[in-house]
Amino acid sequence: MEQYIEDLKEIKDIMNRSSRFISLSGWSGVSAGVTALVGAYFAYQTVYTNQNYLGYRQAQLSPENLVWLIGIAITTLIIAIGSGVFFTTQVSKKNNQPLWDSQTKRLLINLSIPLITGGMACLILLSKGFVGIIAPLTLVFYGLALVNASKYTLQEIRSLGITEIILGLIAMHFIGFGLLFWSIGFGLLHIGYGIFMQIKYRP
Repeated sequence: MEQYIEDLKEIKDIMNRSSRFISLSGWSGVSAGVTALVGAYFAYQTVYTNQNYLGYRQAQLSPENLVWLIGIAITTLIIAIGSGVFFTTQVSKKNNQPLWDSQTKRLLINLSIPLITGGMACLILLSKGFVGIIAPLTLVFYGLALVNASKYTLQEIRSLGITEIILGLIAMHFIGFGLLFWSIGFGLLHIGYGIFMQIKYRP
């Protein structure tokens, strides 16, 4: 009977590995969160100047500031993705799993559709001068992307996505504090998620 149960567990594990991308590293989340917090700090220094920290924040976006802000965003994204790929590669090697296969492809496709849509929408709104709504929308679209991709990877991704969506909707009510909510969503939530995943799956 015990052998039968063990065989069932092994079969279930094999099926799970064949249908889901499970090589995500908790350190990827931690590194992405730390990178986001550093990026948010530099963005704050660029956008918000000579204002009361506890009061409503009015963005001061000159063309020069906008260029710097885009540069900070791109740099933050590259570092976050780079560190994520590095840690995920290490886990894949440890588990003797290929980093690029059909599961990875499906995961990236389902993740990319909402992200690209949201990115284009945010760029359009930014060009029209709707600066305050950008941070909340990035949280919402990012959350939708995680939920959409969660069926091809670990289920905890879905919970993180739903949390990001809720946080983004709350941020829409507090437009002047968008960067703060952005820091919580992309920074603190990622760090907390990464630590949780590292403890749960990589003891």
